[in-house]
Amino acid sequence: MPKTKLQEVVFTILMVFVMVYTMICYNISLNMGGMSNIVFLNAFHELVIMGPIAFILDFFLYGSLSKKLAFRIVTPGVDKPIMLILAISSITVCLMCPTMSLAATLLFKHAGKEVIAVWIETTALNFPMAFFWQIFFAGPLVRAIFGMIFKEKENQVMEEESEYLEGGSARN
Repeated sequence: MPKTKLQEVVFTILMVFVMVYTMICYNISLNMGGMSNIVFLNAFHELVIMGPIAFILDFFLYGSLSKKLAFRIVTPGVDKPIMLILAISSITVCLMCPTMSLAATLLFKHAGKEVIAVWIETTALNFPMAFFWQIFFAGPLVRAIFGMIFKEKENQVMEEESEYLEGGSARN
């Protein structure tokens, strides 16, 4: 996990890229009625707009707010590190998904007077994908890449996360 401002910037950039690019691909494929190879290219056009929005929201607003809210549920040093990660990640998705869905609705959906309905629909369609992608794929992937970049792997967190993802926590 990030320990300095530089590390926070790098972590946020990595997470924004992995989450936003995937969610853009998801939304484009929904709009097209299915997935095709062109989706991956088309997503880069929206990424240059949505990526900076997500970075600003996460780095300057929702990152610290997510931690404050998560620490009302879990306690650092008391609860297992994986529980801290899951709480922060879940709350981040709860904050980011409606906000980014609103941005996408306003910028790309041409909703007109139906903006509220289209935003709610977009959020409802995006939330399950964003939540599961964050918890099971983006979060572990970005933490692994971040650990390789900074060579500061927190062994206990990585072991517990591996155990959790491999089904070890199902025994509890």
